[in-house]
Amino acid sequence: MEINVLNINGQETGRKVTLNESIFGIEPNDHVIYLDVKRYLAAQRQGTAKAKERSEHAGSTRKLGRQKGGGGARHGDINSPLLRGGGRVFGPKPRDYSFKLNKKVTALARKSALSYKAQENAIIVVEDFNFEAPKTKEFVNVAKNLKVDGKKLLLVLPESNKNVYLSARNLQRSEVILAASLNTYKVLNADVMVVTENSLKTIDSVLNK
Repeated sequence: MEINVLNINGQETGRKVTLNESIFGIEPNDHVIYLDVKRYLAAQRQGTAKAKERSEHAGSTRKLGRQKGGGGARHGDINSPLLRGGGRVFGPKPRDYSFKLNKKVTALARKSALSYKAQENAIIVVEDFNFEAPKTKEFVNVAKNLKVDGKKLLLVLPESNKNVYLSARNLQRSEVILAASLNTYKVLNADVMVVTENSLKTIDSVLNK
């Protein structure tokens, strides 16, 4: 699949790039996409929820009523889970929700997500660029020139670029990510991907190991 290379003014440069069929042209696997997105979202959870159990509550340990003959459920002190304000049974505890996937599964999920984007013609290739200083207005102009303003935009760069990153940071529907850090969730969450030429080379080297 060939795509025209544009400059940041939205004009064709006369060059074309061929997307790697083994990355952008495979039959997407929905199940591995589900697994990788689930893994990503699980890793974002703080896991700090905590409820006090019976032994952690401050309260008297005096037995409130007789063991039998009360007509209700038996309970001991005021911290009993049966009473209002008592401890919670099997409540949440701080934990790590993240889990691991095999590298091949993760790579297949990312290839599947990129293939979906290629099928939707939602990938724009631009020549490498830089800003002289961080300016949100310049980034907005680039999005307008590429006719992607108003859409969820994911800009993929080959390496860290502070000026471009800071220029996009205040825009709610735009995000900048490094090609080496590309993940399934970010790809699928974007309406359109803007990829620089050198980023394609990085994606090829990372996903074709």
